[in-house]
Amino acid sequence: MSAPRVFIDGEAGTTGLEIAKWLQFRNDIDLLSIEPELRKDRKERTRFLKEADLAILCLPDEAAREAVRLIGEADTILIDASTAHRTHPDWVYGLPELSSEQRLAIAQSKRISNPGCYASGAIILLRPLILSGLVPSEHIVSINAISGYSGGGRDMIERFENNQYEECYQAYGLSMQHKHLPEIRKYSGLTYPPLFAPAVGRYFQGMLVEITLSQNSFGRQFSREAVHEAYDTTYADEKFVLVKSLEECDEENFLNPEELNGSNYLELYVFGNHENVRVIARLDNLVKGSSGVAIQNMNLALGFAEDEGVG
Repeated sequence: MSAPRVFIDGEAGTTGLEIAKWLQFRNDIDLLSIEPELRKDRKERTRFLKEADLAILCLPDEAAREAVRLIGEADTILIDASTAHRTHPDWVYGLPELSSEQRLAIAQSKRISNPGCYASGAIILLRPLILSGLVPSEHIVSINAISGYSGGGRDMIERFENNQYEECYQAYGLSMQHKHLPEIRKYSGLTYPPLFAPAVGRYFQGMLVEITLSQNSFGRQFSREAVHEAYDTTYADEKFVLVKSLEECDEENFLNPEELNGSNYLELYVFGNHENVRVIARLDNLVKGSSGVAIQNMNLALGFAEDEGVG
């Protein structure tokens, strides 16, 4: 039986390059690659999209929608890394750690939307707390986060690397309408959109996503220990989500957002005391926040072990 054919539409972009790097040494897939001068040729793209068994769309939103139209009725499995289909009812959200049912849905779907990097951290933090009843779904949650500048795509990368941005830290998304908000709300179980305050640092990749919660806002059952137990129970069997023990958390004085760079792992920390809890997810925005989870989804959709070729 021949190896499944995989095509990255947009392989020259930040996410496409990262996925290609992870896939280039795999001998269980046939990685298709379009000639550089034909990457924007509609006819040639259509041919590759239709010939592939699975295509990963690493494109702006409208270009991703166009790719779906170009495929038409072809049997190609699609994984869309753009924002275009993350809350679309006909697409499965590609965050396997949501539940065993979500894994099965990904494995059986031909339309999979890859999650956003901030959204991955926020949903993995929030969902267990809402499902367990520790945090009511109608609570207005505030999320703070920082990412390396690679998260802003080619334009932001060029601006930082050409020294157009000299500051070490910048807040952005000041309109409070960040593109990850709809998926965070939908898949975490929140009734209302969170208050999201993202920032970018003068480093290439790596991310921290954090939420601070006060016991005064919730019932007696809410505590640092209860929050940690909810995470421990939810993610006990997850390879790529690592819940740090309370003792390990107590040993930390600083968290470096670059610590997990190059890996597909996400670490969860529960800090605080008997009054306030501060939960933080650390991940690589280019891997667990983008390319790594795309490969998890590809593996599930093609019948490989979920962690094959990514770690």
